[in-house]
Amino acid sequence: MNGIASPWFEKSEYEARLCRVQRSLAESALDGMVAFQPESVTWLTGFFTRGYGSFQCALVPADGTPAVICRDVEKYYLDSTCVFADHAMWSDGDDSIEVASRAIARRFGASARLGIELSAWPLSAGRYESFRERLPGISWEDNSRLLQTMRLIKSGAEIAYQRQAGRAAEAGMQAAIDSVGVGVSEREIAAEICAAMIRAGSDLPGPGVLSSGERAFHLHGGYSDRVLESGDLVQVETTPNVRHYHSRFMRPFRVGRASDEDQRVVETLISIQDAALDEVRPGVAAVVPDRVYRDGVLSAGLRSTYTNKTFYSVGLLLHPSGGESLEATPRSNWSFEAGMTFHTYVLARGFGMSETIAVTGDGYERLTNFPRRLFAV
Repeated sequence: MNGIASPWFEKSEYEARLCRVQRSLAESALDGMVAFQPESVTWLTGFFTRGYGSFQCALVPADGTPAVICRDVEKYYLDSTCVFADHAMWSDGDDSIEVASRAIARRFGASARLGIELSAWPLSAGRYESFRERLPGISWEDNSRLLQTMRLIKSGAEIAYQRQAGRAAEAGMQAAIDSVGVGVSEREIAAEICAAMIRAGSDLPGPGVLSSGERAFHLHGGYSDRVLESGDLVQVETTPNVRHYHSRFMRPFRVGRASDEDQRVVETLISIQDAALDEVRPGVAAVVPDRVYRDGVLSAGLRSTYTNKTFYSVGLLLHPSGGESLEATPRSNWSFEAGMTFHTYVLARGFGMSETIAVTGDGYERLTNFPRRLFAV
């Protein structure tokens, strides 16, 4: 389990996941399900290839072992990473939906009742209609949330990958500190961050948010050719992953001397975040720390409105996915559970402070551990 081209976990972990899924399928009186979301396929079977954008899916019976449908050029990665042997392959020039339809009919019969991940991005409306036309006796039921929900509770082995990603994130942030300065371009800073994270174990470079000047006041800015000037505010978020399990965090920078007001704002944000995180433990409603964030920022006069979510779940994420389905807003109706992992952030006046955390049995663990302050460089 030391490389990308091998299972990322022990086979027993995949078997335990399969058992949970099959128990739910049986309770729903489903004969099986077809999983299309790339994270679902990888989480359940182990199969991973960087070519997951090509058509692939997993057939999961209510009893028995899953089968993977994929492009034939991925056979090396299928054999190396998938812990279940059954599969069907399509070649370039084949009708991949027809190959998958025949495999579904062989595995489940012509009149099965199957769950399907209708919300999965690889399953276009056209592909779904094609399946319905070719398999007219199959009854389809949307169970998109089944694997999404199960993946929210991470095993110890999954969180271990996120801890490693956290250390890579810290290496990237240190590279930002070492490279930010007057006359340096955002692109040069990004290159240093990415190199540091890759060397520290990240499977992808990132860097996430990297923006300066006017763009530092707006979320999701990416690096450009802009050259830093004295007085600039710089937002940096490092977003590495290990086996595509993510950790990330944000820190603010001021190029040159930080003012007393800068320091006051950042110290206030840190205090607000500390108070919010103090509320995180199993059984606590998500709206509780969410309210601490919002009320704290608004009562301090740092913003006139606060519409951002304050927590969102992260874990196994494959592009274009940027987060999992769980997030904290004033309308959230869920509570924290041990094993959940979140990116949690607070933003005001161009300053951002965030961490990745894991919910423990009696509180939380920070998976990103880096000095929490405004960096004047």
